[in-house]
Amino acid sequence: MAKNNPLIVIFTAFLVQTLIFSLVKAAATNITTDQHALLALKDHLTYDPANLLAKNWSTSSSICTWIGVTCGVRHHRVTVLNISYFGLAGTLPPQLGNLSFLQVLAIKNNSFSGSLPDELAQLRRLKRVNFMFNSFYTKIPSRIGSLSKLQQFLSGGLPSDICNYLPSLKMLHLSGNMFDGQIPSTISKCQQLQMLSLSINNFTGYIPKEIGNISMLKELYLDINKLQGVLLPSVGGSVALLSFVVCFLRWLCMFVGLAVNLGERTYGITCDSQNNRIIVLNLTSMSLTGAIPPHIGNLSFIVQLRLRNNSFHGSLPMDIVHLHRLEIFHLGLNSFQGEISSWLGSLPKLQILYLFRNNFTGTIPPSLGNITTLKNLACTRALINK
Repeated sequence: MAKNNPLIVIFTAFLVQTLIFSLVKAAATNITTDQHALLALKDHLTYDPANLLAKNWSTSSSICTWIGVTCGVRHHRVTVLNISYFGLAGTLPPQLGNLSFLQVLAIKNNSFSGSLPDELAQLRRLKRVNFMFNSFYTKIPSRIGSLSKLQQFLSGGLPSDICNYLPSLKMLHLSGNMFDGQIPSTISKCQQLQMLSLSINNFTGYIPKEIGNISMLKELYLDINKLQGVLLPSVGGSVALLSFVVCFLRWLCMFVGLAVNLGERTYGITCDSQNNRIIVLNLTSMSLTGAIPPHIGNLSFIVQLRLRNNSFHGSLPMDIVHLHRLEIFHLGLNSFQGEISSWLGSLPKLQILYLFRNNFTGTIPPSLGNITTLKNLACTRALINK
């Protein structure tokens, strides 16, 4: 048997030691890289009203314990960054592109501005991005198309070739920013798209008829833009889903302002002549199906919401609490389900609430007793809190 060569043994040991050292160093560098990326974001803030990041994002604690940060169990790397509703202002640093394990990036309802860094295209694991209701003005970086895992992209401009690279795109939200330009007809290539939200921007031109070719589209939001033309409610190959109607109505009221008296009712819609906002939505007995969209609270001027005798289903979205002017809420003869949430008691002007002939569970919440204006409550016996 040949004897072991001492040089080979020494060299092998050196290689093993080097490999172990490299792995340890790489792991430490990766964790440090995540920390530096988050601290760069903190440094780019110009406003942090509650000092949430100033107090919590400290180098004396692990980044995995920082507010808004979630780390993966396996690699202990940042997988979720969710600082939505923090009231922050500032810009996004290019270092965010170094969060290589990031899957969710959410900064909804803040005041971030400026451009979106091209480095975001380095986030190969990214699946969801939510930039709604900020003040970004640039287009989506062209390199974003390389993110093949991205299913939801919620901000930025609208490149004409975005659907060429994102076949899995299901939700595209650009609402509440300062974007302009036209909606490209090539958006119809996103055949997996289920929600398209372009509201509250400065998009111009005609609404492309090709949107109607997106067979899976269930929710479309185009209101509060400078668009022209009318898109018939055959979108997604279905018959006037509520999700389409609600998002389209405010825009329709403004569009037809030159042709009709907005104080008159047309197709179940009543808009007030002063603000051009919907005050009555009456979809009674229209053979509609679908769920109440999560952004129903944007109809903040509505006084009457009548959905009686259709095939609506799903639970009631919490966004309804923003309907502070709502007086009549008629949901009878549908297929709504889930518990009747206590937040219904926060509708200060509610007078009539009809819940009968649905699939609600539980009982009527005691909080409804706080509504001093409530005069008429109709529901099944099973929902009455005995």
